[in-house]
Amino acid sequence: MDTVTESAMAIAMARAGGIGIIHRFLPIEQQVKEIVKVKRSESILIEKPVTISPDKTIKEAKELMKQYGIGGIVVIDENQKVIGIITTRDVKFEDREDLLVKEVMTKDVITAPFGTTIEEAKEILKVNKIEKLPIVDEFGKLKGLITAKDITKREEYPEACKDSKGRLRVGAAIGVKGDYLERAEALIQAECDVLVVDIAHGHSDLAIRAVSKIKEKFDKVEVIAGNVATAQGTKDLIDAGVDGVKVGVGSGSICITRIVTGAGVPQLTAIMDCAKVGHEYDIPIIADGGIRNSGDITKALAAGASSVMIGSLLAGTDESPGITIIRPDGRYKMSRGMASLTATIDRRVREGSNIDEAELLEYVPEGVEAMVPYKGKTMEIISKLVGGLRSGMSYCGASNIKELWEKAEFILVSEASYKEGLPHDVKLIY
Repeated sequence: MDTVTESAMAIAMARAGGIGIIHRFLPIEQQVKEIVKVKRSESILIEKPVTISPDKTIKEAKELMKQYGIGGIVVIDENQKVIGIITTRDVKFEDREDLLVKEVMTKDVITAPFGTTIEEAKEILKVNKIEKLPIVDEFGKLKGLITAKDITKREEYPEACKDSKGRLRVGAAIGVKGDYLERAEALIQAECDVLVVDIAHGHSDLAIRAVSKIKEKFDKVEVIAGNVATAQGTKDLIDAGVDGVKVGVGSGSICITRIVTGAGVPQLTAIMDCAKVGHEYDIPIIADGGIRNSGDITKALAAGASSVMIGSLLAGTDESPGITIIRPDGRYKMSRGMASLTATIDRRVREGSNIDEAELLEYVPEGVEAMVPYKGKTMEIISKLVGGLRSGMSYCGASNIKELWEKAEFILVSEASYKEGLPHDVKLIY
């Protein structure tokens, strides 16, 4: 959803041990930039650090720092040899922006050889009281960069979801028509970790063909597809080559598909039906929609899902890109379904398409625009959700998700028994 996940949310999710999927309602170049922001946000070794020539101006250096959100740039000569470092401290109070980088950079640069371990780099940074350590080969040519900030983040977020190079993992959504193959190629080149073929009706010829074409052209990329709500839909996507199936039709908090179309399956039933096929082929099921609290996550996983996808629960956080709304009764953030009227209009505008009155009158939205209360930081929300899940698993005697599948039991409950599980006969303080 375009009011939930861009780079800031994806970074927060990966640091918490999950993964964020950058929405597809952006120009290809902008979606790629969001992926790059996540991949560059932290790393064991930054393999392609931002560099600058000594003959560039301070103005150009400042623009690069702002563009990439970094506090320093390695200065290299025409042979790729490290000759200096320029940081925000060097230029912060410098008004003469026509000065050259070589006039203000730090020239006596401490470097380390390629192959230096994190612990060795940490000691070098500590002893020399520096924050950036260029890694060079035997000829002094730049091979990478290790920063104190990345080492600190590594220790601060030990459960972060990272790739083999120590970078945060991130996914990106794509459609099934138009430029989806071009978009997929650009995202893969940006080292996106997983592509999500993301449409409301995932059990359609368009979705199945799109998955087949993507896997045929980019056989090494992992692909998740959806949404489906039946065992047959799951099987057809698996036959097309998916690595994961997203389950949920009409169960999202801002979705009105079931009301408008009459189509859909209750989420728990859909998960159970789809999971039978997923488990048979060892393909993970992702429960997308219907998650209101940590207890719902436990139930979704117990029903056979390997993970859950959440949107509106995080739409009110600092990291979501939704518009902030201040009202007399509090602070809110905008949330909307991608099949809502405003989302559809915005998408057409971004694509450069004209929208006439007749089209607007004919369009039938399957999503709504809404406000969600402001909730603070994503990490705090995730921490509470994970804590509730762990407790729920312990009640079932399960130490992992596979054990939860085997040990959890479902029983029918009445409306009265459901209410019994809520706070009752007391006046809540908050």
